[in-house]
Amino acid sequence: MAHILIVDDDTAFCDSLAETLQDLGHTVLQAGSTETGLRRLRSEPVNLAIVDLRMPGEDGLVFLQRAAAIKAVPCIMLTAYASGGNTIDAMRLGAFDHLTKPVARATLVQTLDRALQSLRVRASVTSDLDTPAAPADETELVSGSEAMREVFKRIGLVAGSDATVLVLGETGTGKELVARALHRASARAARPFVAINCAAIPAELMESELFGHVKGAFTGATADRIGCFREADGGTLFLDEIGDMPLPMQAKILRVLQEREITPVGGSRALPVDVRIVAATHRDLPAAVAEGRFREDLWYRLQVVPLWLPPLRERLGDVLLLAEHFLRQGGRGTPKRLSTAAAQRLLAHAWPGNVRELRNAMARAAILCQGACIEPEHIGLPVPAAAPDIAWSGPLAQAVAQLERSMIARALAETAGNRAEAARRLGLSRQQLYRKLAEHGLD
Repeated sequence: MAHILIVDDDTAFCDSLAETLQDLGHTVLQAGSTETGLRRLRSEPVNLAIVDLRMPGEDGLVFLQRAAAIKAVPCIMLTAYASGGNTIDAMRLGAFDHLTKPVARATLVQTLDRALQSLRVRASVTSDLDTPAAPADETELVSGSEAMREVFKRIGLVAGSDATVLVLGETGTGKELVARALHRASARAARPFVAINCAAIPAELMESELFGHVKGAFTGATADRIGCFREADGGTLFLDEIGDMPLPMQAKILRVLQEREITPVGGSRALPVDVRIVAATHRDLPAAVAEGRFREDLWYRLQVVPLWLPPLRERLGDVLLLAEHFLRQGGRGTPKRLSTAAAQRLLAHAWPGNVRELRNAMARAAILCQGACIEPEHIGLPVPAAAPDIAWSGPLAQAVAQLERSMIARALAETAGNRAEAARRLGLSRQQLYRKLAEHGLD
């Protein structure tokens, strides 16, 4: 059993959590602020800390940063307002896990068991808390789904290393945004981020684009060119759609990954490069390897840390969240809002183009809508063949709740009552599903 420190300004929640932990046999210490929590961490035996992210004054991230210099204990972050940004920040700063309130007892027990088993794993934690957060612009990762929160956690965990990352997912799921988030959260953030689309470059020009060339190397080479690898020196190189790279070029990329040096076209000597490689593709690379279209050795070299981005149709809970985000981005003054019918149309669409398609649909709707409320005709999506049997009238929140209930009931029916599988299909954690089952009277 462990000595566990709870740092949370919500007294009622703190007392309830403490009671649960004491029932599990742990000794509990409580603190209502970051300052008090750090003081108790210094003066008392603590094996593990559970810290609220949002607190008056110095928040949970400050505790996480400063606690690392006092005592190496696993820190579990809690928040009722999870986002891509704060999840990545928490994991980057060394949090053991990042959970959303309210926390189910089973989830708490499982997380505590893992944390207590890894007490020696907590090592160095970055001190770069003063790095300015990225503005809420087109580079922001926005999601409330459990599947994407796992992606955010992995970004935070891997950001501090130079390991090669392979981002997998359908077209439009946000692979470049993930690459940029990795770069921003890394020690290379002040150095260049260079993105290149391997599918958009003619095969005969790709070597020059990546490795550069010397003057006179070929007809038209009137001056030296440093190439993308050297442009990204000290920073991150994002190789988008690497699954479309020609086989001869794949062999040369493999050598660069192994040797960390490049030879410009027409050059006589190799030049060292210091870059972090993030690659991405929507292709099925194992199938391409089996068909001889992609090198097996490069496949293994790339997937040091794989990240898979789920398609939007598997996380419908993000559709309205993202739609409103895009409307806020594009709105001058007061952003336009979605009508109930427009929200229905968005939720009923399959989104083959994923987040990119949704962003374009919101940009189109904002332009075509002359009033303050966006209707289905402004969005321009096809009418679904079969819509749920729901009365789409009244307040938006009521209609969304009705659709949510219908989707949960359908998911449970399709999975023969398997709640774990239903939660996966809906893009929810089991804890979130249980809460929604109770909300909608389906439990």
